[in-house]
Amino acid sequence: MFDRSKRVLSGGKSNQIFGLSPNIAVMLVLVAPILFSIIAYPSTFNLSWNEGRGGFLFALAFISAEIWGLQLNIHRKKYFVVICLSVLTVGYFIALPLGLRDSIVSAAPFYKVQLIYSWTWMWDFVIMAIYVLSSQIVLFGKNWYKIASAGAIYLAGSALILSLDAFFPYDSLGPLQIIVQTYLQIDQWVIRLIDNHIMSLGPGVPATAKGNLLVLNGLHGHFALKVFWPSAGVHSMIIYSLVMLAFLLKMDIPIRRKLVYFGLGVIGTASVNVIRILSLSLFALIITTNVAEWETFHSLAGEIMFLPWLGIYLASVVSIEGKRAKNEAQLRNTSAISAASPSDDAPSKRSTGSQ
Repeated sequence: MFDRSKRVLSGGKSNQIFGLSPNIAVMLVLVAPILFSIIAYPSTFNLSWNEGRGGFLFALAFISAEIWGLQLNIHRKKYFVVICLSVLTVGYFIALPLGLRDSIVSAAPFYKVQLIYSWTWMWDFVIMAIYVLSSQIVLFGKNWYKIASAGAIYLAGSALILSLDAFFPYDSLGPLQIIVQTYLQIDQWVIRLIDNHIMSLGPGVPATAKGNLLVLNGLHGHFALKVFWPSAGVHSMIIYSLVMLAFLLKMDIPIRRKLVYFGLGVIGTASVNVIRILSLSLFALIITTNVAEWETFHSLAGEIMFLPWLGIYLASVVSIEGKRAKNEAQLRNTSAISAASPSDDAPSKRSTGSQ
């Protein structure tokens, strides 16, 4: 199912590194800057995609999941090179509160940055993406993308989304804004369906969508939302596409099945985005119209729904293909045994004695 290059690297028996198995040692050094950031700056690990380093946690999960099942035999010189890269990356995070963050912020007007926070968080993901990518090239060579690419691509994708948000916030990026109107029309239809057939959501018309504006009239009064492309889950679709393409690239299956898996994932991700907007609407309609409380829920809802969905979907694809590969192997073994056995209708050889 997967390329054989990810099974055993460098051949031979696996050698321990500092008393640890190679895969655990490699895993630890790759995520060392993330672990340092968690310890040094725990308050920055907000799960919202553009309000902190919460995305590092999911990168850590991707890296650990891919490295864990490998059988590695890494040369110690390569490992020491990666340790040096890790130290440099940790140095970046140490330098941030010592003046580096201020330098990044002061450079924003020169590049005509629109949103400073997305700009500053972007550099954290850029540095981590460069670190993980360069380290995996050192460790695994030119076939790194067939071995453990999801973590690096997730970090790079997150940096890309933050850069788009920094330079093209709100509705300034027209092509990405188009999908918002479709999502809001679906949201309006579902909310009215719930109000008419399931439960009353308030007096009058509960939801009215026009363009990227959604007006809600619920149990606690009116609430208006102006939705822009980052809040519509466009970033999750881009992240999904990058991670899924990297994942499918490693799988030794026909291209047709790859396209089917990718297409089903697109539908699933779009559905998750619709559910996210619907949950935000219902939160305002049923629970509260308090802006602070709604913003707290808004900042968490996307990642809470999208990333578990992505993990479950990837695990499901692996499970399906694993069972398929096992069944095909059993069928081949059965065919080989049948071919080696004498045919039932072949003439049997009998020994004849002299009389």
